[in-house]
Amino acid sequence: MSEPLFWLGLSILLVAASLTAVLVAAIPALQELARAARSAEKLFDTLSRELPPTLNAIRMTGLEITDLTDDVSEGVKSAAQVVKQVDQSLDSARKQAQNLEIGTRSVFVGVKAAWKSFTRQKPPKRTGEGTRLPSNQKTAFTLRERETSRQENGRTKSEIYRNNNDYSDATAWEENLDDQE
Repeated sequence: MSEPLFWLGLSILLVAASLTAVLVAAIPALQELARAARSAEKLFDTLSRELPPTLNAIRMTGLEITDLTDDVSEGVKSAAQVVKQVDQSLDSARKQAQNLEIGTRSVFVGVKAAWKSFTRQKPPKRTGEGTRLPSNQKTAFTLRERETSRQENGRTKSEIYRNNNDYSDATAWEENLDDQE
């Protein structure tokens, strides 16, 4: 044991055997690593060739989607304007129909009044001014004359003025109207 040279040679031999064993085990791993590096290189080449056009296509698709979104929003705005115009047209048509209804009703009432006036018995014509009574000597309507007037006109003069809240004394107005006739 005292031979240091022996121990030095033995340790060098063991180190050489260990290094040989490591190299023998490392060679297949290094070959696989080289194969993986070649595959990675091919993948990177493929990516460098295919990725820019793909990214460009994705960017173009994004732009097209933006354009389509703008077109759709413009379509929605124009549809909203059309709906608004249709609504205004319907309101206008409704107002015109109401005006037509009022006009038709007015024409009907006018024709009815004209027919009543045309078919009513005409009083005998007055021959002169002397037969006309002065306004202070006129007599008030009798109850029967009021009923006849109500049937012909629908309402009496006092009913017409009673419906108007601005006139407090309906009988005074009635008398004034009777005096004017």
